[in-house]
Amino acid sequence: MSPMLDALIVPLFVTTDLPLEAELAEFGELLAEAARVLGHEGAGYDAFLAGKVFWLDRPVLPEQRPAAEVELRFAGMLGYLAASGPGHTSRDVVCDVRQAIGEAVAGRYGDVGVAPAVFAIRDQDVRERTPESALYIDTRDATPELVTAARSYL
Repeated sequence: MSPMLDALIVPLFVTTDLPLEAELAEFGELLAEAARVLGHEGAGYDAFLAGKVFWLDRPVLPEQRPAAEVELRFAGMLGYLAASGPGHTSRDVVCDVRQAIGEAVAGRYGDVGVAPAVFAIRDQDVRERTPESALYIDTRDATPELVTAARSYL
């Protein structure tokens, strides 16, 4: 029997503007992979993000496209982040994942005007506010103990 991994579970809400051509599944994968290793060089730690991504706005109709070319779509993710190792606080973990997600979104989509908002929320809000139509995402090939710890909340 392997020892139990020490992990902190943080319910998260992420929102950001994305270009019109952005795909929701790709956005979700970007978030999940950005959360794989958090922290600073030399002091990094493994993490696992599981949740659901969704649009927070209505899609732009084809007849609206010419006027809406500069418009952005508003996307969100509700889920759970499992961070490995002892001594982490929710605040530190959220700061680390905020930085990682901000860098990943800017790297993929460029300057969308504002950095993604990433913050801890109540566990109950994840369950109650996730839309039925949201797409499931998670960090692929993550530490199995982190996967188990986070998925027990889903």
